[in-house]
Amino acid sequence: MSENDFQAIQERNARVEGDKAWETSWVRRISIAVMTYVIAVFYMRYAGLNHPMLGAFVPSGGYLLSTLSLPFVKNFWLHKVYKDVR
Repeated sequence: MSENDFQAIQERNARVEGDKAWETSWVRRISIAVMTYVIAVFYMRYAGLNHPMLGAFVPSGGYLLSTLSLPFVKNFWLHKVYKDVR
């Protein structure tokens, strides 16, 4: 393996680690929840629904709750389902 190949592998690994860290970061989760909230408020106002700023907490809160429960589901899936595939 040449030095260039080794360098390319190290750079790829750094990018993959960065992507994984981003996918699990709270900054990403909060950003998505805030964007969901803002979009839901605009939609609910446009649709003429009552209390759009309060009602918009439902989809954004649901998203945040789903990110908290997924590690349990992921671990179950990895141990019970994925191991059978390997």
